[in-house]
Amino acid sequence: MKITSIVSAAVLGSALLALPALAAEPIVGNWKTASGETAAIASCGGSFCITVKTGKNAGKKIGTLSGAGESYTGEVTDPDNDKTYSGSAAVTGKQLKLKGCVLKVLCKSQTWSRL
Repeated sequence: MKITSIVSAAVLGSALLALPALAAEPIVGNWKTASGETAAIASCGGSFCITVKTGKNAGKKIGTLSGAGESYTGEVTDPDNDKTYSGSAAVTGKQLKLKGCVLKVLCKSQTWSRL
């Protein structure tokens, strides 16, 4: 009986340690951008920050998004010209569809793939 209690406690402890990984937002992680670079999306101050990890813009923060589940909104910056746009993102499986707009009329979209 004592061994069963120890095994049960160990299994429960392992399950509790795994909960944060299961609860992670779908947007968090590394993504291959439309230009072939890698971008990382991570939690930052209650939002999600997008940072370029590879290529000529490595280390540059290019966006901040808020939301949960599959839908996010915020701002995205084109790293080549430093222009910032109203943005949105949607996670579908292993794809992230980003959209940036000026005045909600002139919009550009990209699809990124999870690495």
